[in-house]
Parts: sequence; C-alpha cells; structure tokens
Amino acid sequence: MTLLELDRVAAHYGPVQALREVSLTVSEGEIVAVLGANGAGKTTTLRAISGTVSRSGTIELDGKPLRGGPEAAARAGIAHVPEGRGTFVDLTVTENLKLGAYTRRDREVKRDLERIASYFPWMAERGGQRAGTLSGGEQQMLALGRALMSRPRLLLLDEPSLGLAPMVVREFFRTVRELNEKEGLTVLVVEQDARIALSVSSRAYVLEVGRVALSGPSSELRANEAVRRSYLGY
Repeated sequence: MTLLELDRVAAHYGPVQALREVSLTVSEGEIVAVLGANGAGKTTTLRAISGTVSRSGTIELDGKPLRGGPEAAARAGIAHVPEGRGTFVDLTVTENLKLGAYTRRDREVKRDLERIASYFPWMAERGGQRAGTLSGGEQQMLALGRALMSRPRLLLLDEPSLGLAPMVVREFFRTVRELNEKEGLTVLVVEQDARIALSVSSRAYVLEVGRVALSGPSSELRANEAVRRSYLGY
C-alpha cells in the first residue's frame, strides 16, 4: 500500500526553484533512497514533505493531502531527522528523547524509552549526560531515537552519514534496517553515500537539478552504468 505520494511537487527558496515537478512514492514498510549530487534537491524534497519550505503540487500521506508546516507533518505521523542531527546540546540524553514524544497524548512514553534502549542500551545508561558532550555518531543515534519516540508512520533521514566514520555509518544503517524489519518502519532517506543507501533500500530515485532523472529497484540502479560512474565510483 502506498503510504507517501508526491505528485509534481515544486519548491522554491525565494526566486530560486529547487524542485521541479518531482513525483515519487513510498510504500508502507519500505525503505526508499533519494540520491544525487549537492544541489540536486534531495534535502529540499524532505523539507517539502515536512512543510519547512514553500511548495506546490500534491503531497499525500496514506491517501490524505498533507498541508501545513512541520507541526502538522509531525501530527500526521512524520518524523524528520535533519542534516546536522538537530540535537538539543544543552539537554540530557533522556530529555532529548522525551522531546520526541511531544505530539503524543498517551501514557506509553516510559515504555517507549525502554523500547529505544533495546536498540541503544547506552542511552539508558547515560540518560543524564548532556547531549552536547556526545560524539558525532552518538548524537546521530540520539536524533534517530528521538524521532522514534513519536512512533512515526514515516521516518525522513537527511544525510545521516555526514561527517561520521564508516564504521559508525554502517552501525547506523544496520539499526535502521533492523527497525524496518522488526517494526515495519517506513523510511525515506536522502544520502550522498550511494553505495550504502542502495544496499539498505529496496528502491531509489536519483535527482538532478531538482528533477527525477532515474528511478527503480536499488539492485537495478547499482548495475546502471551512469549510476556506477557518477555515484559508486567504478
């Protein structure tokens, strides 16, 4: 079942058009990657979905039009982990996690803190530590944990590998895949490391200057000569 659908979505930063009629779909329980060079429109695609950039066209979540800003997107079930992690560096690990549940009205927050700790045991052990004292990889994991606290239907990940060591990147994506397999988490990930993005996703889109240039199963894109030359380095 299609969970997210973009139909001819355009986006602008003032007079500059960053997206030009981008159409894509993400099925429930799927991991989909968006690839492309710097300035291709990858980050803007996620911002259009989460309502943090001026946009036109149609965006639907579970068949319903998605309108409004980031709070409306969050209440609809979208969690956005932005480039740069967005952790609250002066708050503790536990306080950061609890902020991820701010849109919720249930009493299961404590249970979800335990659920997050099953993926990241160190967060429970170091819950009182200031987030600003964590390593870059730990802050990225914390940003993911905070997003999961909202129990999202759709997780948006923007360049999660940026500035991280290869071993940390592999561990991060291993956790994302585990969440997808165990909990059916639906993920749309923007990533410059095309090799790892194609390895974890089932389908992918390649953007060039704000348009979809290529799309298809990740296995086919890995074998595509243009993708190999431009993004995989062989």
